[in-house]
Amino acid sequence: MLRRRAGWTVDALAHEVGASRRTVLRDMNALRDRGFDISGMTGPGGGVRLEPTSVLISSNLLTDELVALVLTSAISRATTSIPFAARADRALEKLEAALPAQRTSELQAFMQRIVVGDPATDLTEIPGPVDPRFLTLFEQGFTRCLVLRFTYTDRHGDRTRRQIEPHGLLVRVPYWYAIAWDRKKNEPRLFRADRVRRPLLTGIPFIPRPRDLVTGLCPDARPMRSKSKRPKNEFD
Repeated sequence: MLRRRAGWTVDALAHEVGASRRTVLRDMNALRDRGFDISGMTGPGGGVRLEPTSVLISSNLLTDELVALVLTSAISRATTSIPFAARADRALEKLEAALPAQRTSELQAFMQRIVVGDPATDLTEIPGPVDPRFLTLFEQGFTRCLVLRFTYTDRHGDRTRRQIEPHGLLVRVPYWYAIAWDRKKNEPRLFRADRVRRPLLTGIPFIPRPRDLVTGLCPDARPMRSKSKRPKNEFD
């Protein structure tokens, strides 16, 4: 209804949908949380207006879906032999331009936590399968700032139980790594995804650490950045 017509009042919306004024206000706040730009208007009777450009992307893409697009762009950048890879950055810029300012800032904050390195050159060890549970739990821990636990097998074959804060993601084709703070060792660490087993999301929240934790572990890697004006973010 907001998309079809400008200048609705809250009372008129409530009457039209057969709901209370409080319900309409609550639902509009829920839409704002999803990225819709809904503004109030002053004057006799007041009113609300939906910014049309916020419908284009925000109505269909949630935060984790935006991160998925960023990661796809990162992999395309790292593997330039893939068709259309050169257009990935341009597509990402257009996506940012279509988002409301708040969603753009959110997206750029994640882009600074995803870094792309040169393809791995030492492939004497064939990459193993990645535990599908780790894929899901890493996504949740990374986007929601929650501590992960898992069993890790290092390059020497030693197994240890780790508890980490997932602060970033390194793409080094054909591998990807969790950039993390190891809570037991109290140090930053890289964890290769295919060496992780028995992952568990603890539900314990953590506060994001400074951005150089991400860039310091892999200085040759390039952060995902757009050409947009850099916003203030949680790492500064």
